[in-house]
Amino acid sequence: MAEPAHLSPPSPGPHRGVVAAYDPAAGYGTVVADDGATWWFHCTAIADGTRRIADGARVSFGLAPGRQGRWEAVAITPA
Repeated sequence: MAEPAHLSPPSPGPHRGVVAAYDPAAGYGTVVADDGATWWFHCTAIADGTRRIADGARVSFGLAPGRQGRWEAVAITPA
């Protein structure tokens, strides 16, 4: 069985996708990449520092190992 995308090493970036959900009160959300993989992100990963991004926004992002041992979306910018 294939390892879940958030646990296996990702392909080189940058990646592109869409913000599937973001909860500014909680400070986290998910991005669905164009290849279908879903990646978690923390509000500090939004590159402009505003900690704001709209659901459905088209974005470019990188991937990095996170604090919980899974790969996470980082350096999120509008695409």
